[in-house]
Amino acid sequence: MSAVLADDTLDRLFREGRSYNGFLDKPVSDETLKTLAELTSLGPTEANTLPGRFVFVKSSEAKEKLLAAMAPGNQAKTKTAPVSVIAAYDLDFYENLPKTFPHVDARSWYVGAPDERLQFSALRSASLQVGYLTTAARALGLDVGPMAGFDAAAIDAAFFPGSRTKTFLVINLGYGDKTSLYPRLPRLAFEEYARIV
Repeated sequence: MSAVLADDTLDRLFREGRSYNGFLDKPVSDETLKTLAELTSLGPTEANTLPGRFVFVKSSEAKEKLLAAMAPGNQAKTKTAPVSVIAAYDLDFYENLPKTFPHVDARSWYVGAPDERLQFSALRSASLQVGYLTTAARALGLDVGPMAGFDAAAIDAAFFPGSRTKTFLVINLGYGDKTSLYPRLPRLAFEEYARIV
C-alpha cells in the first residue's frame, strides 16, 4: 500500500496552492523547466497519447510575441512572469503512438478520424497534463497563474506555424509574489459537486 503524503506536502500542492497574478524577479532555470516537463510527461493520458505541447516562453523576443496575443488584462502579469507556458494540444498526436503505445496498433484507432474526435481526445488528455504540470510545478517550489484571455489563433501562428497544434491555455510560472494574491474564493461543499454511491 502506498504511503499517504504528509500534510505539509498536501498543503503545498493543494491547500495552500494558489493562482498567482504576480511573481518575484527571480529566474527559473532551464534545468528546472526540463524537470517540470519530464514530471508532467509521466502522468497518465488516454492510451499514453501525450498530446500536450508546452512552450516555455522566457526570452524577451518570445515574450513580445506572446504579449501581442494576450488580452489587455493579462499583459502586465505575463510580462513580469519569469516564464509563461503556452499549453497546447497536437491534433496529430497519434503519429507518436508506435513509440508511446507500442504493444498494439493504437495509431489505427485515430488515423482518419474527424478532427472533432481528435480534438476531444487531445484536449481531454492535454488538460490532464496541465493538471500534472501545475502539481509538479508546486512540488518543485514554483507557483503558477493559469489564464484564459488571449488570441489562440495568434499564438498558434506565432509559435506553432504550419502545424495542427492548438493553444488552449497560458500559464505564468515562477516564484509567486504573495502580495499579488487575492483572498481565496469560496469552494463548493462536497454535497454540491460530489456524491458517493
